[in-house]
Amino acid sequence: MQTNKPKLGLSLMPTEDFRMATEQLFAQDKVDALEFNFDQPLNGVVIAPWCQDLLDKFSSASALIGHGVNLSLLSAQFTKRQQEWLEYTREEFKSRRYVHASEHFGFSEAGPIAQAAPLAVPMDAQSLYLGKEMLKRYADATQCPVGLENLAFAFSLEDVKRQGEFIDQLISSVDGFLLLDLHNIYCQVANFDLDALQLIHSYPLSKVRELHLSGGSWSPSLSGKRIAVRRDTHDDAVPQEVFNLTALALKLCPNTQFVILERLGNTMLEPELQEEYRDDFDTIREILDYSYD
Repeated sequence: MQTNKPKLGLSLMPTEDFRMATEQLFAQDKVDALEFNFDQPLNGVVIAPWCQDLLDKFSSASALIGHGVNLSLLSAQFTKRQQEWLEYTREEFKSRRYVHASEHFGFSEAGPIAQAAPLAVPMDAQSLYLGKEMLKRYADATQCPVGLENLAFAFSLEDVKRQGEFIDQLISSVDGFLLLDLHNIYCQVANFDLDALQLIHSYPLSKVRELHLSGGSWSPSLSGKRIAVRRDTHDDAVPQEVFNLTALALKLCPNTQFVILERLGNTMLEPELQEEYRDDFDTIREILDYSYD
């Protein structure tokens, strides 16, 4: 196990409920790091002045990390939209000091569809080539370490079993890192009846630099093989199973530098939900303290 405790941070949401939920945490200097989905302005999201202040503060403290959503790393073609995305990213990373940058494994652009939830790809030589080329472009635009986040979605059990090895091949091309999303792991465990420890070990754990924790939801299954499917929707509290995975991952991933709590904006409109979010943050802090002190 590493001796340096990872920094505990939040994924910044430019919404009023997030501001209210986190105001106390920031005022008490409980937040060690801030993650920003830096491509939100490309989708018309307005970044309020209080968000800009937080970004500048954590940038100055070398505690700001970037997370892209819409690059669509494994699309079959390199499009004009992706080129514009990379140009925007280059300017953003010149304007602020990011420690590293990540993106999702999979693709979200195909034909007329430019933005969607990331989907799995055939794990073949062509996909590997396309992904490596796009990661090189991403690294060139950011001029910092880049990594990939594991995907919750899979078309088959074989997709689940091979994802870790395939991500390892991709990130190795740029000396990159793995962002291990533990709720995504929980989704795969629940949806494919897998052993959590065995699934985690299928990923390159020595390359894990960041952990994501979040909640999600259950949707009715249409296949008839199970009652419900677990989805990574980021709209609820962190389940106990994910907290358990956090303690396990901290033991298995010695190079973890950041642990980030995620929850979408506008999902904490009531005061009790904002308190629930702060409770999740405090629980993660307790796990870190127990694991490293």
